[in-house]
Amino acid sequence: MFENLTEKFERAFKVLKGHGQITEINVAETLKEVRRALLDADVSYKTAKEFTATVKEKAIGRDVLTTISPGQLLTKICHEELVELMGGEQEDINFQGNPGVILMSGLQGSGKTTFSGKLANWLKNKKGKKPLLVACDVYRPAAIDQIHVLGEQLDVEVYSNREEKNPVKIAEAAIAHAKSNGFNVVIVDTAGRLAVDEQMMQEIENVKNAIRPTETLFVVDSMTGQDAVNTAKTFNDRIDFDGVILTKLDGDTRGGAALSIKAVVEKPIKFVGTGEKMDALDVFYPNRMADRILGMGDVVSLVEKAQEQYDEKEAKRLQKKIAQNKFDFDDFYAQLQQIKKMGNVKDLMGMIPGMGKAMKNVDIDDDAFKGIEAIIQSMTPKERAHPEVIDGSRKKRIAAGSGNSVQEVNKLLKQFNETKKVMHLMSNKKNMANMMRQMKGMKGMPGM
Repeated sequence: MFENLTEKFERAFKVLKGHGQITEINVAETLKEVRRALLDADVSYKTAKEFTATVKEKAIGRDVLTTISPGQLLTKICHEELVELMGGEQEDINFQGNPGVILMSGLQGSGKTTFSGKLANWLKNKKGKKPLLVACDVYRPAAIDQIHVLGEQLDVEVYSNREEKNPVKIAEAAIAHAKSNGFNVVIVDTAGRLAVDEQMMQEIENVKNAIRPTETLFVVDSMTGQDAVNTAKTFNDRIDFDGVILTKLDGDTRGGAALSIKAVVEKPIKFVGTGEKMDALDVFYPNRMADRILGMGDVVSLVEKAQEQYDEKEAKRLQKKIAQNKFDFDDFYAQLQQIKKMGNVKDLMGMIPGMGKAMKNVDIDDDAFKGIEAIIQSMTPKERAHPEVIDGSRKKRIAAGSGNSVQEVNKLLKQFNETKKVMHLMSNKKNMANMMRQMKGMKGMPGM
């Protein structure tokens, strides 16, 4: 996400050197690079020009503290303006009501139906709601089948009527069904349409006027760049939606839509889609997105993802085993499964400050742990519980059973033992205190 933009911003800030004041002369080249980076990311010229003009106005004449460089100060100002450009504060969707009604709109192929499923999954698992998906696409072949498949996959009920061809009547009947069956949120998935299609635009206006949704969302493919922004403006002029959903942000996107849609349409981005899986949905936080764009990582989102998988009872059991130096391969395997549930490994690594750049050309797929899992699964229960019994003959059997070499098995055993020692050491507060004292006494250690 935004890899090229991040790299160009970093290059721009390196142009600004020296200490003292930021002047119109020494900042000109940097802001020229910043504007070029935004234009390359498919941000409109008007938005890019206004952005750099605001940064310049706030930067010129600012004294640079001796502890930071002009480049760092300009980074801070750019960060503040990026946050403002993308909306400032995170904004929630309104799903309250009896029931709350969310109307989905968007172009053909924008990922609207898939997002409807993701939103239903999010409302069910994160907000404790009982959502009802409604199939109002009466034009696209297999559209009703697609939403039924998603509903079955998510264990969410879908309302549809293959005989009825009027989306208004289907939506009204679905809301009546929701009221009488205890559903507290209704997600109405409409047909994808073209902004220039007057008949289809009138139809979604009619649906909105009839069901009076608590929230109207516009779903747009972020890979279409500036076209996405222009389309959003056309739709907003007709149906006055409440928020934007950016899908496919994990693809080869330049990020222009995320950066300029709020400035052009004056409607906030509320969610972003970051993958094909039903849990690949993130609430949009302008501050966190600015962090990622400027290569600062996103530790808050990383912690939140970890907390979602956190089991307090399991954590206490594991802590006790670590303290007793009894951490084994069963525990290690369980921890791998928790990490996998958090999402794509490369995306997670990119949330750690400084790691985004390092991970740029590293290809880590969703099966990154496959080899390790195969080795652990090839062990007997006794070997997993007591790795010290694994001798040469056992290593050969494990290697053959997992499709790995003996060297790979040795490598995993060595890493496991080293990790186990460190975890045991860190579990003891007295040991930690001694380590900290020793580290403070080491002269010449950077940052100590």
